[in-house]
Amino acid sequence: MKPRIILLIICLLPAYINAQNRYEVVIDEIMADPTPQIGLPNNEWIELKNTSTAPVNLQNWRIGDASGISGPMPGFTLQPDSFVIVCASSAIAAMSVFGAVIAVTSFPSLDNNSDQLFLKAANGKTIHGVSYTLAWYQNELKKNGGWSLEMIDTQQPCAGSNNWKASTNNTGGTPGKKNSVDAVNNDLEGPQLKRAYTIDNATIILVFNEPVDSLEGATSSHYSMDGGLIITGATTLAPLFDRVQLKVNAPLQANTVYTITVTNVTDCKNNTIGSFNKTRVGLPADTAAGELIINEILFNPRSNGYDYIELCNKSTKVFDAAKLYIANRNSSGAISSASPLSTTPWLVFPGDYIVITEDADNLALNYLVKNPGWVLTLSSLPSFPDDKGYVLILDSQGSVVDEVDYRDDWHFKLLNNDEGVSLERIDPDGPSQNKTNWHSAASTAGYGTPTYKNSQYKQPPGIAATIEATPKVFSPDNDGIDDIATIQYQLTERGYVANITIFDAAGRLVRSLVRNGTLGLTGYWNWDGLDDKGNKLPVGTYIIFTEIFNLQGKKERFKNTIVLARKLN
Repeated sequence: MKPRIILLIICLLPAYINAQNRYEVVIDEIMADPTPQIGLPNNEWIELKNTSTAPVNLQNWRIGDASGISGPMPGFTLQPDSFVIVCASSAIAAMSVFGAVIAVTSFPSLDNNSDQLFLKAANGKTIHGVSYTLAWYQNELKKNGGWSLEMIDTQQPCAGSNNWKASTNNTGGTPGKKNSVDAVNNDLEGPQLKRAYTIDNATIILVFNEPVDSLEGATSSHYSMDGGLIITGATTLAPLFDRVQLKVNAPLQANTVYTITVTNVTDCKNNTIGSFNKTRVGLPADTAAGELIINEILFNPRSNGYDYIELCNKSTKVFDAAKLYIANRNSSGAISSASPLSTTPWLVFPGDYIVITEDADNLALNYLVKNPGWVLTLSSLPSFPDDKGYVLILDSQGSVVDEVDYRDDWHFKLLNNDEGVSLERIDPDGPSQNKTNWHSAASTAGYGTPTYKNSQYKQPPGIAATIEATPKVFSPDNDGIDDIATIQYQLTERGYVANITIFDAAGRLVRSLVRNGTLGLTGYWNWDGLDDKGNKLPVGTYIIFTEIFNLQGKKERFKNTIVLARKLN
């Protein structure tokens, strides 16, 4: 009889002894910002749910974030389809009225704007991880505090932001009970490859939009790369499992852009990656002045919008946004409020237009964003006042890479309202601080072109004549087509000074465009079609009279004819 009794005892041992699989317990509610209070105590907490069919003993489990990990949880049996609140010891009395509560030492301080949370079993295995942002609330009001984030469908734990939203309960959350937003939210889409970056010249990190299956993600044959490189190893990285580390058989070369292709990788619901399976990678280099330029500035957004700054990589190099900073200047002129463009490695490739703003979703609501993957979101930008201010880009040593000291009067003078209108750089090779190299974004482009070429983009072509005005017919109506006349010059020697005066067809002076402007061997000026008082000039033919001279008494004069036109009403 004894063997049978022993067998019976073994069979009756609690099922939770070996219950330590991924997603069997999930973080399904997060109170990261409890103020202003809506109806719940002023405490941070998270809620865990057992999604399995067996009890789970949480003894010695831990909760952590990017800055640290808690002490071990006490013995507690979490039943199937049940909830438990996890918080600091100081919050246990207030939270215990809502249901079962576990207090842990060193409970993570949850960041209001974004944080990475993970749940580890007693053996150190990561069971679940989330990386929330303000966008997960899907509600402009509730993201400001007092409301919890709730998972919609706890059977879809790797669906990411699409499976979370702000609580709809009148108290601001549902600690200890089923979420107010609980619903079926089937995950039918495969993972997408978002971007990649390098750790060293033989190690690459791929970033996906959601967790991937650990085994499929760690299969080297699922990855290929151009440039004759071969993937020799792949590792899926905890705690979020949305990153895969690759090893290559030979060092990556500087100033070279490679393409990585992913096949057959699946998410935790066995959805296979589709067409979003390619990305670029390269070795980042140091940034020199003039290689990464400030290309567009929105400093006076609409009432429901946010500032944004667009940068353009003019070089053949790859840069890491995490090693670059955006800043302004304080009242004494000193560099101030420097913030990294990214808190994680983020590669900027030749020709890319990257945008820095506080709310990527809001940017897409107000403007056409052709390349959403080129938008970097900061929790707080430096202050860029509506009337005038400073925009600076710094390298990792604090040296200025580019700077624009903007003014609101750089906008097109005939705009009725410049709210929500960005300032665009006309010539990427032109000087950053020359106000004639900036113009209001065209109305036909929605008054802003974040992540793609400016509506007012214009690079003067090479000229054969000494002085040339282009185009021959221009229409300064801010529609993005020939809004600006450019007067280009080319000299054979240095040391000249120029005066440019514009006359109408009757010979009346209408604009003194340049006075004692010093010249290089080549250069240009822009005319916006306005007179000296900023008034709109009538359509017609105009004479551009240019006089150049030097200290040796040499003098030359030029006349160019140009037509100012506008659309008929």
